[in-house]
Amino acid sequence: MKTSRSTPPAHASAHSQLQHAGVRVTAARIGVLSVLLSEQRALSHLEVQDALPALDRVTLYRALDCLTAAGLAHKISGDDRVFRYSTGSEPASGQPALQHQHGHFKCTRCERVFCLDHAQQPASLREQLQATLQSTLGRGFQSHDIALTIKGWCADCSE
Repeated sequence: MKTSRSTPPAHASAHSQLQHAGVRVTAARIGVLSVLLSEQRALSHLEVQDALPALDRVTLYRALDCLTAAGLAHKISGDDRVFRYSTGSEPASGQPALQHQHGHFKCTRCERVFCLDHAQQPASLREQLQATLQSTLGRGFQSHDIALTIKGWCADCSE
């Protein structure tokens, strides 16, 4: 398995995002967030652990939980009961991105999960889904989280 290596810009961005989110900046959190920022897809706990072999498992779980609670990363649950973590897309103007308000693509062969860039999705997608929710179930229903997953084969698996 190919391991991720965070880049210096990812390290600087991770440090800045942690400070802006108001969470304690630690080496573990910087390392984990840097790895997530360096990837174009969501990573499982084991993939993050492979990229940061010096980090113990408990510290890694705590860092992932902290990043998720702070809105700097999000947790995607898969059919295989494995959680994957991603930063989604780069936050605009230094602000943490709204998490879970974008779709995902999951390859059903290799199980990799990719975030779909929410900037490319119609701005009214959330409103359309909310309208469908209310027209189907009635007034008063309000969504707070949208989880949209498109399943298929990634470019590597479809060859």
